[in-house]
Amino acid sequence: MRVIRVGTRKSQVSLARIQTDSVVATLKALYPGLQFEIIAMSTTGDKILDTALSKIGEKSLFTKELELALERNEVDLVVHSLKDLPTVLPPGFTIGAICKRESPYDAVVFHPKFVGKTLETLPEKSVVGTSSLRRAAQLQRKFPHLEFKSIRGNLNTRLRKLDELQEFSAIILAAAGLQRMGWQNRVGQILHPEECMYAVGQGALGVEVRAKDQDILDLVGVLHDPETLLRCIAERAFLRHLEGGCSVPVAVHTAMKDGQLYLTGGVWSLNGADSMQETMQATIHVPAQHEDGPEDDPQLVGITARNIPRRAQLAAESLGISLATLLLNKGAKNILDVARQLNDAH
Repeated sequence: MRVIRVGTRKSQVSLARIQTDSVVATLKALYPGLQFEIIAMSTTGDKILDTALSKIGEKSLFTKELELALERNEVDLVVHSLKDLPTVLPPGFTIGAICKRESPYDAVVFHPKFVGKTLETLPEKSVVGTSSLRRAAQLQRKFPHLEFKSIRGNLNTRLRKLDELQEFSAIILAAAGLQRMGWQNRVGQILHPEECMYAVGQGALGVEVRAKDQDILDLVGVLHDPETLLRCIAERAFLRHLEGGCSVPVAVHTAMKDGQLYLTGGVWSLNGADSMQETMQATIHVPAQHEDGPEDDPQLVGITARNIPRRAQLAAESLGISLATLLLNKGAKNILDVARQLNDAH
């Protein structure tokens, strides 16, 4: 029986492990003749817990060790939160599947004494924890009466810090992570795009494989969700063209409706005072799966999807690039450069 080895971040009841298990369960159901073995390892991001993510400056914080294992042929595939995967992958790797997206929104979890409140109704100067510049910039602008402070650690750690220390009135987390952990009951408020747009790829899982490993590419390719894939190609192309990363506040919102893909993208200064956002749309028909076509260089923004028509993928990529170009022409580069410099200086 062929064994497929799956790499994941080490931590017992962690989100990374739960996400990996869910993808493996789907694969097992699709391929009852194969055996799947999960191999867990520690990553840099898991080891450096006392520094804000945006300060560490390493894009591949949670992925590097896992990619090394892929490269050395110790594992065949790795499951990531798509938002942790840089828009340019190291040579030799590709995202072979993007699974159906769960909620891409951010959620607010309140300290027990503030249950029933919203960010709007929290007392003046309440401290809200978030590890993301994107969230802090947008929410500072929207809720000037609150203070935003960095909080690190996995989901369990952050919830413990919220509940046990009297430091935070609330923390902001991705709704999808809370959902996957079965902690929906802690969600006190879901932030809608007008309050806080989400990160590129948020809520979706990506399966990273060796770019030349045709067997594994074919194996995981069936996991591609066409709508999620096209939305995420547009989002990743937008971010890549802006040259944004963890160290600048960039956010998006996408929707697919009646053959139209809508992409809203924005950039913010660190304190949220300066901002710029625009929306564009493109006609894209979400294909029925498995329309095959010959491919030369199949990768787009790090993604390989041979079973989704190339034309639809290129249209999505082009939408992301056009929106980024529009923002750059309107002066977004200046906002991002200043944000980057300030973040590096702190």
